[in-house]
Amino acid sequence: MSRKRIEPVQVIKQRRDGALHSLVHGVPYVQFLGIEFDRRGDELTAIMPFDDKLIGNPMLPALHGGAIAGFLETTAVIGLAWSVLWEDIESGNVDTEELAVGHLPRLPKTIDFNIDYLRSGLPRDAYARARVTRSGRRYASVHVEAWQDQRGKLFAQATGHFLMPAPADG
Repeated sequence: MSRKRIEPVQVIKQRRDGALHSLVHGVPYVQFLGIEFDRRGDELTAIMPFDDKLIGNPMLPALHGGAIAGFLETTAVIGLAWSVLWEDIESGNVDTEELAVGHLPRLPKTIDFNIDYLRSGLPRDAYARARVTRSGRRYASVHVEAWQDQRGKLFAQATGHFLMPAPADG
């Protein structure tokens, strides 16, 4: 009986980071908003660096509600897709080299998305985290919270429901 060979930590980390990079950089709107994701284990934090193009009201100045909505929905979709992809990567069901060349998994489709604007988004970097509250074969619910300077002082939050893509034929 032979044991499964244990991979070095750096190889595992590179595989996970490569899969996340492919997932995030495969969505043009993510690039337009400049959103990046910081990964710590299986937890993602979305970061939307401040840019003048994100200002909606220059008199305040405040982030545009559409930019905030896009940031929250993107965080929810990528967070949900990552939670599914994470399980597949860890079980060996995903070829991460195919991900690297652009063969991305299908992303969940938004059914509805409700946003609570709690205060004005200031002209500075924004952060968000998504928490999958329910995930099944066909349907998932996600809650997202966004903050700027203090994690406990949210400026927006959202709840979304998503249609999960059909599993790939294997």
